[in-house]
Amino acid sequence: MALSDSDLTEIEKVLTAEEPAGPVFAELRKRFPALSWTQCDASDVTEAPFRTYPRYDVHLLDTADHCAHITSDPGAATGVILARRSA
Repeated sequence: MALSDSDLTEIEKVLTAEEPAGPVFAELRKRFPALSWTQCDASDVTEAPFRTYPRYDVHLLDTADHCAHITSDPGAATGVILARRSA
């Protein structure tokens, strides 16, 4: 599943909401069930994030080839790593 501009905007709205309606990770998995979602601490990922928000870094994951890798191309993204930033 490629990520469209509207998908990225929707993800941004969830991640930047002042008062999230519930757990952010669960909400994103519910809204984008075709994507693979992984959560971790931001310090666990050494690659530069695709986008950075106050509480999270977003890394795009491409699993189309033999080995999964971080990508900066939303059109190639099959998953998202949601990396929680320290407060």
